[in-house]
Order: sequence, then structure tokens, then C-alpha cells
Amino acid sequence: MRDIIKFFDNLPLIVKIIFALPVLDILWAIYRLCRSIDKGNAVGIVLAILMLFICPAIFWLIDIITLLINGKVIWLD
Repeated sequence: MRDIIKFFDNLPLIVKIIFALPVLDILWAIYRLCRSIDKGNAVGIVLAILMLFICPAIFWLIDIITLLINGKVIWLD
């Protein structure tokens, strides 16, 4: 899990933004799931699973905005 988290954290900003596009935003949902599993956050795990199946079409814009502002996607951790 930590290897996946490190991989996503160390990506260049342009690649992170590409991964946040509507079809590829599922990758960020997997990243969030891995972060929550790594930290043992039960609420985060449930929300990440919901985002994986239900909401990827909604959060892609939020991910792009937070990447441009902070350089990373936001999450509960």
C-alpha cells in the first residue's frame, strides 16, 4: 500500500492532473482507498469505496482544483 501512496505522491503535477480527468479519476479513488487502508480509517475506507463505484464523475473537477491549488488531492487523513 505504501508503495502505491508514494508513487502517486511523487508524480509530477501534470501527470496528477491527467489522472484527475473524468475517466482516469478512478485512479485517485484507488489512491484514497489505499491511504485509508494504510491508516486504518474505517470511515475513509467506506467513502473511498463509494467514490470508486458511485461518484468518480463528480469528484474529478474537485480533484483538478485541489491539485492546482495544493498540488495534492484532498482526503480525510
